[in-house]
Amino acid sequence: MTDTKLDLGPQARIVAGLAERVREEQLDGVTPCPEYAVRNLLGHLTGLAIAFRDAARKDLGPTTDTPPDTGLPDIGPGWREDLAKALDEFAEAWRDPAAFTGETRAGGVALPGAVAAAVAADELVVHGWDLARATGQEYEPDADALLVAHGFLAASAAEPAGGDGIFGPVVPVPDDAPLLTRAIGLSGRDPHWTP
Repeated sequence: MTDTKLDLGPQARIVAGLAERVREEQLDGVTPCPEYAVRNLLGHLTGLAIAFRDAARKDLGPTTDTPPDTGLPDIGPGWREDLAKALDEFAEAWRDPAAFTGETRAGGVALPGAVAAAVAADELVVHGWDLARATGQEYEPDADALLVAHGFLAASAAEPAGGDGIFGPVVPVPDDAPLLTRAIGLSGRDPHWTP
């Protein structure tokens, strides 16, 4: 699904930049994730960066074993620094070729390291789009991360019951739509969503 040539650092930096530009008055705003306000999405991004950092390191425990739907994530007073640090550590952990080998866990699910990398790329690409849309920012994901995320989402949609999507029912988009638009539709989001 992916290999050690994938550098998740550029996409992590893009997400960190989006988060840095979030204004305090936007924290309670709606997002494409129906159950999440912007603050919850930021909390989820922090948690997933930590979980996938530890998955890359094969440092298995509470951070890798907790399902993502356990409680509503939120942010604390130092959330900007916490998220930036978690994303930096996430990117560094995935620079180790060993992260892509063997088995690991994320969200309580055992999976090969290379698949975990694809899931991590998908999470950052899709939630980066969520954050950009919710806060009115321009968004251009890292091309390599987008390619991997789209491949992961397309493979998931092709499985039995795949039309249910990873995050919701697949939203049909034209075959000639931009790759990001197709990935967002495969993720179960309406590419035309606005707050």
